[in-house]
Amino acid sequence: MSKRPKIKITLVDRKGPCACHRGHRIGDVFDYDEDRGKLCPMAMHVAFPYIDILRYGGTLPPCKEGDFRFCCSDVDVINVFRIEKIDD
Repeated sequence: MSKRPKIKITLVDRKGPCACHRGHRIGDVFDYDEDRGKLCPMAMHVAFPYIDILRYGGTLPPCKEGDFRFCCSDVDVINVFRIEKIDD
């Protein structure tokens, strides 16, 4: 069985008027395997389907910046995260 690729999640922007309730700030980086429990559960809920797609051979459509991004579901915060598959 081949090793699953690492998944890196980086907070790159905030669109909402309020600060993150979990204290996340632009520039925070999370390793999916190493940092479980550190990423806000609301953001993790949105991220998980994308993580599954990347880990099992799928691809995600790039946004205008050329990478893939998703937002947390908290309408007051709207943190924007970049997700990347890191191949060893």
